[in-house]
Amino acid sequence: MEVITIEKKTFDEMNEKFERFVDRVEEICRRCGDKGLGEWLDNQDVCRMLNISPRTLQTLRDNGTLAYSRISQKIYYKPRDVRRILPVVEERRKEAGYRKRTI
Repeated sequence: MEVITIEKKTFDEMNEKFERFVDRVEEICRRCGDKGLGEWLDNQDVCRMLNISPRTLQTLRDNGTLAYSRISQKIYYKPRDVRRILPVVEERRKEAGYRKRTI
């Protein structure tokens, strides 16, 4: 283990700067409100909301109908984007049902 010594004055200055940094970060978080992951939906949430399969969800992503964000290997969606495409999904469901009945 390596030990590093610094003057108390230097330590106090570093500590004070760190405290100011923490205060600034907390203020930014308060100003921005809760824009964290709590507002985002995952694949399972979206499939449940739209009553679609994971494969259909993949198609919506692939053809650009539904915007998404990828963090590591997980995909997230904004609730407003999901609500925006709800009429599109319902219309496609009606069209598919109509085609099935006419055959």
